[in-house]
Amino acid sequence: MPLTRDSAMNTAKVLSEALPYLQRFVGKTIVVKYGGNAMIDENLKNSFARDMVMLKLVGINPIVVHGGGPQIGELLEKLNIESRFVNGMRVTTSETMDVVEMVLGGLVNKDIVNLINQNGGNAIGLTGKDGQLLHARKLHVTQKSPELEKPEIIDIGHVGEVSHINTSLLNMLTNSDFIPVIAPIGVDAEGHSYNINADLVAGKVAEVLQAEKLILLTNIAGLMDKEGKILTGLTTQQVDELIEDGTIYGGMLPKIQCALDAVHGGVNSAHIIDGRVAHSTLLELFTDEGVGTLITNRRR
Repeated sequence: MPLTRDSAMNTAKVLSEALPYLQRFVGKTIVVKYGGNAMIDENLKNSFARDMVMLKLVGINPIVVHGGGPQIGELLEKLNIESRFVNGMRVTTSETMDVVEMVLGGLVNKDIVNLINQNGGNAIGLTGKDGQLLHARKLHVTQKSPELEKPEIIDIGHVGEVSHINTSLLNMLTNSDFIPVIAPIGVDAEGHSYNINADLVAGKVAEVLQAEKLILLTNIAGLMDKEGKILTGLTTQQVDELIEDGTIYGGMLPKIQCALDAVHGGVNSAHIIDGRVAHSTLLELFTDEGVGTLITNRRR
């Protein structure tokens, strides 16, 4: 179908608006946490893959870190293995860890790699075990209870946190034609596997690489104030105030804390964006309006 004059002018306007952003980000690394609806809806999956390919083609270095909680839960249910959660984290027994590795390191990771490759990219799938990418240590969880004088320490099994990242491997890949796609599975010095929160891994990868941006795809339009209005641009100080007054609470707190830690650690900015919008990554990076909340370390 031929372009009308209006649609052609609109396309030219979009490309022209993107130019200064393209110039600013060429050669920079951008870490994207991929999850939520963007991983389930077929149209959104393909638009995400095309976004990653385009970023690489214009000289930007994307690194993808993905989750897969719903897919893990679905297979555990089929295998009649109970799913239990403590403070939002999956209790991961040895049996559950086997399933986590199969789903994250196998099914989900290779599906994303294939999508990117089918759209003209060169993606390579990794877990923390590949090239000793993600060194992990066991995560110790404490839970406060009115009945106890001291917080209770709860063992949630093979759930870990990042202790070290092999940046030389990631630099080698990003300096080539490859797009790394990372499953958040870490390994400790004894070779034990650990399930790590994907937001946490994405934040740590962005921090150690001093990435230009950390982008967290979510199933919400962005951070909102108490009146339901999207907060498009925030400093870390303003985010701290929103946490303090209860505007940010519950399930969003870990994601926001991950973004804050990354920005405090040297990442130029973090973005909480709406993964339900097609091409949301490109819209956030290359348009003036964006589709989410930008967090920076600038003072007011």
